[in-house]
Amino acid sequence: MRSNVAGKQQETRSASSPAARRYRIEDQVGYLLRRAHQRASAIFQVTIGDQNITPTQYSSMVKLHEYNELSQNHLGRLVGMDKATMQGVVRRLKDRQLVDSRPDPGDARRTLLSLTSEGQRMVNKLLINGPAVSRETLKPLTAAEQRQLLELLSKIV
Repeated sequence: MRSNVAGKQQETRSASSPAARRYRIEDQVGYLLRRAHQRASAIFQVTIGDQNITPTQYSSMVKLHEYNELSQNHLGRLVGMDKATMQGVVRRLKDRQLVDSRPDPGDARRTLLSLTSEGQRMVNKLLINGPAVSRETLKPLTAAEQRQLLELLSKIV
């Protein structure tokens, strides 16, 4: 009986050792950012106004709305997507006839992208709901905390 109690005490000490206490996945920045991203994405899907638009597609459409026409590479840099991801996003937007492409007359290697009239109508509709996504995502925070979080995130992206 005594050895069983001693074994349990040893297990408890091991689990509460400085090394075990030091590292908790729930306290790690990557874990917390992933969980926050999951929350923001879920809120986006129910709030944005089109269940078939992803956050990356929305970001791309908003930038095309802002700039009117962009090369695919430039758009990818503006929204922080690698080349392969950007190609998939553009393909899906083109399949839905929301984005048009044409060769760049000044550089045949580049493709220029712009919103179609349907894409323009859609982005105008979705832009109305965009602020609601942020408001709902940040709702657990005070106004000062919201500003601070956005400022801090801007420093690490």
